[in-house]
Amino acid sequence: MENKQPLDTFLEFMNSRGLNTTAQRKVIAESFFEFPGHHSLDEFYRHVSAKDPGIGQTTVYRTLKLLCDAGVASEIQFADNITRYEVAHPNSHHDHLVCLKCGRIEEILDPRIEKLQKDLAEKHGYTLTGHLHNLYGYCSQCRGNGKNQADKN
Repeated sequence: MENKQPLDTFLEFMNSRGLNTTAQRKVIAESFFEFPGHHSLDEFYRHVSAKDPGIGQTTVYRTLKLLCDAGVASEIQFADNITRYEVAHPNSHHDHLVCLKCGRIEEILDPRIEKLQKDLAEKHGYTLTGHLHNLYGYCSQCRGNGKNQADKN
């Protein structure tokens, strides 16, 4: 079975819903898939407007929502309560390590953690359908700069 590119999946989603795939929406989608990481609306908007200054922030926001609806983007929030967006990779769940000082975000995947979470859910009579697992602390760079608030405790 051939793997579809996320852009193709998004365009098919738009077509199946009878939504117009405007040139602006296509630029936004292409920009999203080429801009890896976990970005806020403002960060992503700056990235898009550098390519096409005529695209408004509302259009970017609405297209991000459509990308999420299509299953090719995920909306996530960390301790700062800022909504960020990342490319969703089907069947490739991951968790996050988040630095409380600089905001650095590392994606992590460990099958042992995934198995433990599934086992815990089953032990308590749950069928696991999804989860968010974010670990907060201080990255090595911030710890090295003496900025670790946890060291003062």
